[in-house]
Amino acid sequence: MVVRDLDFVIERGASLAILGANGAGKTSTVEALAGLIPKQGGCVRFNAQNVTRATASEMARRGLALVPQTRDLFATFSVEETLVAGASAARGRDAGRLVDIYDLFPRLSERRWQLAGTLSGGEQQMLAIGRALMSSPILLVLDEPSGGLAPAIIGDLVDALCEIRRRGLTLLVVEQNLELAAAIADRCVVMSAGVLRWAGPMENAIANEAIREAYFA
Repeated sequence: MVVRDLDFVIERGASLAILGANGAGKTSTVEALAGLIPKQGGCVRFNAQNVTRATASEMARRGLALVPQTRDLFATFSVEETLVAGASAARGRDAGRLVDIYDLFPRLSERRWQLAGTLSGGEQQMLAIGRALMSSPILLVLDEPSGGLAPAIIGDLVDALCEIRRRGLTLLVVEQNLELAAAIADRCVVMSAGVLRWAGPMENAIANEAIREAYFA
């Protein structure tokens, strides 16, 4: 998906949701921000620096942690090995602490020696987020965190993300689930066909029936 004419700002400590149906360009947007796909134009600034041409590894070192839709876990690593490996991306920042991750996701503590490939989908999502947090990111980017998860697990995930917010971490969340996004984000941008269609407070998007019908039908 080609993304164009997209302009938004996330302030430190805030939470922004990128909303839209399948094919809207949401994943392409965050992958471009994370340095995974090249940008043909425009400008990306991160922590007051121009990072338009930065690679994925450079963005990770700068403090952007992306949790992709696919989670990208090593199936033969244990939970704890996966989390410890995540700390290596801190690169100049203090790495996160296992105790904090286990406090946030008690299920991971119970399964610390279980292989990642044998976890349920919800547990794998918790592990992917925990791995990202171990790098002590400045910005945590979550691409469709609720994708494929049972409603009960989504509730646990929302609770954890709300706690992450309370700890002051900046969040960028890609979602199709408007209600889930509303529980996490202050503001949102709505995309369709690679273009920004609407931007504003999350509560206004929830209340706007025209936005619901146009982009979430």
